[in-house]
Amino acid sequence: MTQGKLELLTPQNCALVLIDHQPQMTFGVANIDRQLLKNNVIGLAKAAQAFKVPTVLTSVETESFSGNIWPELLAVLPNNKIFERTSMNTWDDEAVKAELKKFGRKKLVLAALWTEVCLNFPALEAMADGYEVYFVEDASGGTSVAAHNMSVQRMIQAGAVPITWQQFLLEMQRDWARKETYAGTTGIVVEHSGAYGSGIDYAITHVHKMPARKLG
Repeated sequence: MTQGKLELLTPQNCALVLIDHQPQMTFGVANIDRQLLKNNVIGLAKAAQAFKVPTVLTSVETESFSGNIWPELLAVLPNNKIFERTSMNTWDDEAVKAELKKFGRKKLVLAALWTEVCLNFPALEAMADGYEVYFVEDASGGTSVAAHNMSVQRMIQAGAVPITWQQFLLEMQRDWARKETYAGTTGIVVEHSGAYGSGIDYAITHVHKMPARKLG
């Protein structure tokens, strides 16, 4: 019997949806430093790739308004189909819903620009359709602090679960004895987790007296 939201996320029980991480949408973000936002989204995408979590990339009005999905994100997920939309609401797109249905996973992890629109709308409707929704707060951005925060409150009140990108990564790894993903996890931490990553670098070079990690 499933424990629903009490059950931890695993690489086998969830799917990730990355919504509208595009230049014009980024311009409008005002609740988080935009370079930090990009760092967090790329870290999240790398985590999904490292643990083979099925991932959907979707964009809105690429040619007429929003521009292409960030090249840094496409570099992490170069083989992913991009689901292009006209609607602000990803849940209006039958192709996206069909793709998620194929995965057969009831836990959806969402991150989007903007929080109050492109995250809020599909989060609410996915829950209405029976999915458990987890949204990555620090990989999403709104057009003001208030817009982001009120949207977060609305989703929580409706039953969605807030997480951060690093929480997602470490929930996937769970146990440092899992050596097959140890290097990938710590590599993502070094590149994207700030002080935590610096601590790993220090441990490698000064505690364990090993050569510095090579990135790239």
